[in-house]
Amino acid sequence: MVDHWKKVTLAIPFTGSLKGDAAESQAENLVQEIETSEEPVAPTLRAIQDGKDHECFMEHLKTRIQEHDRDIERMCNFHYQGFVDSIGQLLKVRAIAEKLKEEILNTNRALQRSGLPVIQQAEELEKTRKMHRNIVATVEHLQLCLPVLQMYCKLNEQMEAKRYYTALKTLEQLEHTQLPRVTRYRFCENMAKNIPKLRDSIMEASMSDLKDFLESIRKHSDWIGEEAMKQVQKRSNMEDNIFGKGIVAPKKESSLVEADNTNPFSDEIEEDEEISPLDKVDFSPVYRCLHIYSVLGMRETFEGYYRKQRGKQSKLAIQPHGHMYEKLEHYKKYFYQILGFFVVEDHILNTTEGLVTRQYLNDLWNTALSKIAATLRNNSAYCTDATLLLQIKDQIVLFTHTLSSYGFNTAPIVELLLDLKDQYNEILMNTWVQVFRYITSSDPKCEIFENDNYTAIIVETSHDYNEITRTIPFLSEDIEKQPYPKRLPFSEFVPKVYKQIKEFIYACHKFSQDLHLTQTERDDMIRKSTNILLTRTLSGCLTALIRKQSLGLVELVQVTVNTIHLEHACTHLESFISNITGTTGDNIHAAGLQSTNIFRDARSEAELEIYKRLNAKVDQFLELASYDWTLDEPKGHASGYIMDIIRFLEGSFKAFVHLPGKVAQTACLSACKHLSEALMEFLLDSNIRLMTMGAIQQFSFDIIQCELFANSEPVPGFREGALQMTFVQLRQLLDLFMVWDWSTYLADYNQPTSKYSRVNPHTAITILEKMRDSEKKKSNLFANFKKTDRDRKKLMDLVLKQLRALVNNGPIRG
Repeated sequence: MVDHWKKVTLAIPFTGSLKGDAAESQAENLVQEIETSEEPVAPTLRAIQDGKDHECFMEHLKTRIQEHDRDIERMCNFHYQGFVDSIGQLLKVRAIAEKLKEEILNTNRALQRSGLPVIQQAEELEKTRKMHRNIVATVEHLQLCLPVLQMYCKLNEQMEAKRYYTALKTLEQLEHTQLPRVTRYRFCENMAKNIPKLRDSIMEASMSDLKDFLESIRKHSDWIGEEAMKQVQKRSNMEDNIFGKGIVAPKKESSLVEADNTNPFSDEIEEDEEISPLDKVDFSPVYRCLHIYSVLGMRETFEGYYRKQRGKQSKLAIQPHGHMYEKLEHYKKYFYQILGFFVVEDHILNTTEGLVTRQYLNDLWNTALSKIAATLRNNSAYCTDATLLLQIKDQIVLFTHTLSSYGFNTAPIVELLLDLKDQYNEILMNTWVQVFRYITSSDPKCEIFENDNYTAIIVETSHDYNEITRTIPFLSEDIEKQPYPKRLPFSEFVPKVYKQIKEFIYACHKFSQDLHLTQTERDDMIRKSTNILLTRTLSGCLTALIRKQSLGLVELVQVTVNTIHLEHACTHLESFISNITGTTGDNIHAAGLQSTNIFRDARSEAELEIYKRLNAKVDQFLELASYDWTLDEPKGHASGYIMDIIRFLEGSFKAFVHLPGKVAQTACLSACKHLSEALMEFLLDSNIRLMTMGAIQQFSFDIIQCELFANSEPVPGFREGALQMTFVQLRQLLDLFMVWDWSTYLADYNQPTSKYSRVNPHTAITILEKMRDSEKKKSNLFANFKKTDRDRKKLMDLVLKQLRALVNNGPIRG
């Protein structure tokens, strides 16, 4: 046990430095601490090792060991068995203590090895701390200069990016705020010297960007104007057909991006139909240049330059390209470029302070306005296409709406629209002259009047019937009750003409839209135009049709019937116009359409033409007449030409079934009178010098057929005997000669009840002289004529004498 503790104490160096009692006292304390401490003894051993008076400790430890040995010996003697046990345990402890000693030695060696890098690191740490102090000092100086350097770098970046206004602000901040703080450094002097040069370069670069902007905005102003018109069209709900294919918005190429400041269209805004076109334009070059020149005290110079350049561009904008009247696209291009220019200027007015004033912009617009109005008036005057003129009007209306939305005065252009209205109506009139002759269909040359067959329409099915009644207002209870196929009273040109009149009204209504007219004004305008169409255009076409020689009698009758139904149908146009214009009540124009008068006049002319054609046809048959006025005996039957005339008249009057009764009666009466007069002229023809009783009797057979025709009532509605009166003069004259009833004629002459009241003495004298001459010729041929012939000749001479006396002395009737 003693040896064990000796080994332990020898392994722990003690370098204590105390002397005498103090050393003894310290050694005693250390030993007691080792004996009594419950904590690890490592700190105590560390203290012994760090001390210098190891000999005193070892002596004291040795003494303590000896004391313990004596105590152990005494205890062992007293407790032998316990001593033996303790020895056994101490032996075990001894092995553990040696192991502990070895570990302590290894720990000591490891500690010595690990301490060496720590010492080296401590030396390096000292060097590093010195470097850190230097770095901190450097950083403090750099932090003072860094804002200046950073701002200078930022200035260079802004210059490279051509953000000149921002660069100018940075330059001012650098000059007045940052550089005064670091004036002791030499690099600051160089910066201060470069500031004026940088300022000049910023001003020059910004002006260059402005020039690029002005050039680009001039090229793309038509696109801006087109987009502005589209926005106004959507807001005003104008018709879509105003816009056809417009000018395509310019593509954003890499050379036009905002970084280069040559494209006014910003890529940062996505395509959106709802945003303003100006939202897609990058006006930053203008704003930058304005601010830069303002900061530099040169604002007036910039304003003068900007206004001068834009003034030149305004003159270019109002110049038309080529002949505008040739294509609608030329008008669109013209409007787009004008709108683009003034929309941009209005935006500049509202987003800058004083660069563009309202007075300056108004003066610029008023100067351009007169030129624009003159250009539109001159070019539109050459337009002869109604569709194109309507499209031009729509573009002008949209153009004025767009300008008005930006606050520009458009009164002269609106007045121009009223002039265009008159021109449009004239074009429509000329167009509808052709329309009434030509109607657009599968065959582009299908004529309304020329291609009509002038026979009543036959409808095979209810679908066809409904199609016609939808086209023209027609209602007939009698026709409704008829089975299919049904025969309508009018021919095809009736629904076609009515439809074209409605199309004309639609065309007038289209032009009146968006002109800011009241319902009454629009109604009045359409009614006036429609009346001109009816009274001038349609009336002229109908007159030309009626007078057309190739049109037959049956066709003329159908034309007359057609005018009746057109007259009835056109009365519905009044309400049609009111419906499309929305005019009601007292606002309806007091003057109605002249359709009734137009078709009535046309019908009257057609009726007169019917009478003429009917009589002319009768004359054609009469030209075939060939009488032998020297017949001794009649043939016993009527002439062939008379029978042909009667058959013709009977067939013709059957075609008059749809004519008004009065018209048919007048036609029939006129034909009979004309026939009677023509037959009378046969008797009185001066070229006929001889006439026998046999010829008169043969002529009477023809008159009998005429009387039979008159009695057959070819046209219903005549009062009894009215039509027969047309041939009564011929009948009385022929009866007078055939009966030879001169005594009665002479006795009752000039009496109301006379049997031969319609026989004119002149007529009787003419025929009697021809009969006398015939008798004379006959007597010359036969030398020995009979006594009866001589008596007859004397009687003729006596009657002639008495007739001449009536003519010379008494009043003449008949």
